[in-house]
Order: sequence, then C-alpha cells, then structure tokens
Amino acid sequence: MPVRLTGLVVATFAPLDRDGNLNLAAIEKQAVAFADANVTAVFVNGTTGEAASLTMDERLDLTRRWCEVAARKLPVIVHVGGTCLADCMTLAEHAQRTGANGIAAVGPGYYKPRAMTDLVDFCGLVAGAAPELPFYYYHIPMRTGVEIRVHDFLRVAAPQIPNLAGAKFSDQDLMDFLRCVRFMDGAFDMLYGLDEMMLPALAAGARGAVGTTFNFAPILYERLIAAYKRGDMEAARLEQHRATELIACLNRHGFLPAAKAVMQIIGLDCGPPRLPLRALAKEDIEKLRSDLEGLGFFDWRW
Repeated sequence: MPVRLTGLVVATFAPLDRDGNLNLAAIEKQAVAFADANVTAVFVNGTTGEAASLTMDERLDLTRRWCEVAARKLPVIVHVGGTCLADCMTLAEHAQRTGANGIAAVGPGYYKPRAMTDLVDFCGLVAGAAPELPFYYYHIPMRTGVEIRVHDFLRVAAPQIPNLAGAKFSDQDLMDFLRCVRFMDGAFDMLYGLDEMMLPALAAGARGAVGTTFNFAPILYERLIAAYKRGDMEAARLEQHRATELIACLNRHGFLPAAKAVMQIIGLDCGPPRLPLRALAKEDIEKLRSDLEGLGFFDWRW
C-alpha cells in the first residue's frame, strides 16, 4: 500500500459549461491551485462532484483528465461507487488503468444491502476490479441510507478485501469513527468527511479529511489543524467557527449551487450544477458575495 493519506483531500466539483456539458479544460487550473495550496490529494467524482448525476462516459472522462493533469502533482482518489455493480467495477478498472492512486465506493443506496455480508461482497467485487489500488469504503448514510456501522464493516471486510485501506467517513457518529480509528491498532486510513466537524474529528483521532470547502478555503483548515496540533484550542475553535459559519452561509443559499458559485467568485469557475439542482441567479450570487464579505471570508480564507 502507498503512504497513508493525511491532511486535506479536496472533494472536486464536476466542471460544466453553461450548457451543462463537461468542461474538462477547467480541471488543470484547479489542479494547479490545489497543488499551490499544499493539499494532500483530490477526491474525484464524489458527492461534491455530482457523480450520481453524471453519465458513465462523463465519469470516465473526468477520471482520465484528473489523472492526466493532477497525478504528477497530487494523488487522485476516484469515487467509483453507484447502484450498478458492473458499472462500479468498470469505473474501478478504468481508474487503475489510467493512473489513479486509489478508489472509493459508497454502499448502493437504492436496493440497499440488508446484511453486512451483502455490503462486504459488493465492495469486495468493486475493490477486486482494481486490485493494485487502495480501496476506501465511502460511508455517507445521509445520502445512501446504508446505516451499517463502519467499525463493523472493517471488522468483517478486513480479512476479505486485500486492498482495503480505510474509509471516507461522512457521518456525525464520532463513537463509530473513534472505534474505526483505533481498530487493529490504527491499521486503516480514516478520512473524515464533514467539514463542519473537523475539530471534534481531530480530537477523535482523524489525521486526514475529505471536504468540499477545501476547494476555496484550504488555508483555513490548515490553520485549524496546526492550532490543534500545538494545543492552542482557542485558535482551533476560532477556525472551526469560521468554517461552520461559512457552511451555514452556503446552506442558506443551497449548499452545492452556492459552493459552485463561490468557485466562480474566486476565479476557479466550475460552471453550474446539473438538474435537479439549479444554479444561483446573478442577483443571488451577489447576495452570496455580500454575505461572504460580512463573514470576513475574503480576509480569512487565505
């Protein structure tokens, strides 16, 4: 297995043009910006990347382009999960063939696994399609409805999935998260996935995180982590407060459309979201900009 992931992993957006088609040309500028910000890696085709709204060909094209432009600067973790096992396996094999550094997959959220063995068998086949890459189980029950605890998953999956590297844990259950961090003496990468809870996740043992707002405020989270490591909890709480206020602001405007609008504001335009999500109107973007100014975002995001 490669060096373990720590620090900030950016959950990338799907770059679309104004007609809603892929804009692959936008990726290189993002990759350069993320490398300059010293983030650890990128997480492609996840929830932030609207994977569930993309075609198979679009996901393949995004994987290919990210591997072309970022793999020289940043490791590329590709989310290959979905509801069709054959498609997930195709995406996994393609990620390995095109030079990705790891894969991840959600539990299938339409016909949900009823038993642990069903989830482990599903993930095992996906992971087995890219046996040379580390595999991360992507736990996001708020989206998938798959409520199986990750600690229990690791316990059953560890002896059955040789390339199991850990999990992307996007849930508030810090009891489960802590048990995962401590499982098998910390053998697995546990990447935390809720930006608004990074500080408590650090206290529970997180060493890496995957986040949407890392796209436009990575330095904020780097300051948070640095403050926590040196024991300055007041400074760490301040940075976490700034992050939560930022996220609350985005939520008021509709999180993903607003987050994409922020990318436009800062000069890393990723275009609109895809229906059923709808892009913010021009006047709403200006209101968002005003709200961000009121938070001091443009001062403290650097």
